[in-house]
Amino acid sequence: MNNFYKCSYPTQAVLVTCNDKNGKANVITLAWHSTISKKPPLYGICIAPSRYSHDLIATSKEYTINFVPFTLVEKVNFCGTHTGKKTDKIKETKFTLEKVDNIKTPIIKECYAHLICKLFKTVKLGDHSLFVGEVLNVLFDEQAFSNDLLNNDKIKPCYYLGDNNYTTLDSTRKRF
Repeated sequence: MNNFYKCSYPTQAVLVTCNDKNGKANVITLAWHSTISKKPPLYGICIAPSRYSHDLIATSKEYTINFVPFTLVEKVNFCGTHTGKKTDKIKETKFTLEKVDNIKTPIIKECYAHLICKLFKTVKLGDHSLFVGEVLNVLFDEQAFSNDLLNNDKIKPCYYLGDNNYTTLDSTRKRF
C-alpha cells in the first residue's frame, strides 16, 4: 500500500523554478503535478514540506513550471536528487534562466513549455502540500506543438517511472 502512487507512473517530469528571499533561483524536479481548472486557469504541484523549494514557494507565492525534453534527463535527475540548500542546481546544470513578465521567478530556456504561476491557494494534504497556481501566462516553443498537440516525435518529453528511472514516449498514436 505504501507504493500505491506508482500505479499512476509514468508521469511527466517537470522542473519547477522558484526564488529565495534574495531573488536567487532554485529548481526542483516534480512528478506530482496536474491541471486543476480551466476557468480560472489553475495548475497544481505537490511538494513535501521537508523540501527546500516548499518554503521558497510558500514565501514568494510564485513559481514557474518548465516542461522538459528527454534530452535533459540527466539534469532532471540531478535536480531531483540534490537539495538547493546545499547545491546551486542552476549553476551545476548550466541551465539558462530567462526573466518573464508578471513575476520575478525565471523560466528555464532549455525547456519547451512554461507555465507562469502566481500562488492561488495552498492545501496541506497528508505528507505533502498542494500548491495551486493561477496560470498568468503560458510560453512555449511553437515548433514543439502542431495544431495544439505536442509534437512528440520532435520533443520526446521526459517521463518519470519511479525510483530515479525515466523514459519517453514513442510515436505510437491512435486518433478517434
